[in-house]
Amino acid sequence: MMKLIRRASYLWDLLRTLVIRDMKVKYEGTLLGFAWTLINPLLFVGVFYFVFQVVLSLDIRRYSSFALIGFLVYNWFRGSLAQASTTIKNDRALLRRPGFLVAVLPAIAVITNLIHFLLAVPILAIFLAFDGHQIGISTAILPAVIAIQFVFTLSLAYLVAAANTFFRDVGHILTAILGLGMFLTPIFYDYSSVPPEFETLYNVNPLVPLLDAYRAVLIGGAQVNWASLGTVGVVSLILFYVGHKVFVYAGYRFVEKT
Repeated sequence: MMKLIRRASYLWDLLRTLVIRDMKVKYEGTLLGFAWTLINPLLFVGVFYFVFQVVLSLDIRRYSSFALIGFLVYNWFRGSLAQASTTIKNDRALLRRPGFLVAVLPAIAVITNLIHFLLAVPILAIFLAFDGHQIGISTAILPAVIAIQFVFTLSLAYLVAAANTFFRDVGHILTAILGLGMFLTPIFYDYSSVPPEFETLYNVNPLVPLLDAYRAVLIGGAQVNWASLGTVGVVSLILFYVGHKVFVYAGYRFVEKT
């Protein structure tokens, strides 16, 4: 029992130290520091509000909150995978430390970007208040949705971290996919805006049930689709098992590849 407690304490200290390090590095030398975590989403939402609401006149209720939720959720996902893809290369000095738990590195990427996501929630709350939405009992579901996204993102983080260590083209491919994903994922538009011939592509996107759940909880106007969300949850657990196994198996050659 004591051995388990010591192991958990070591893991907690390691995670905390590396997350704090990454947070400091990201904003080191900037004048505005953490404020950039809030400024970037607001700039994007402002631009897309003009494009989709003023120019294209999409009929989406509470559009500012709708778009900001989508951007923050996707930004957590995108930032995590982008950071995870280079974490083995960037932290190669840690790999040579005896007993270092390599599997925490992709987790650090996901946790760091989760913290950015959570720190931006107060801005989202202000948007929701301006849109006339009051936080209700349904908000209690939010931790479950966040947990599912965390597992799903971490699963992919393990895979891209391992793949990019052996095949450096993966990083460039991932950058392109994540850039395109912003427009292929309903961040700034909803299902009613999707042409019938592209509905299948929309429906197979695993981020769609997550986004729908976030919006159903925070904005209202729809019920959480538990079947779709549960499917993503089950797939995430399976993918996590596979991703972790692949990462651990590949980990024996990380040192020689870096």
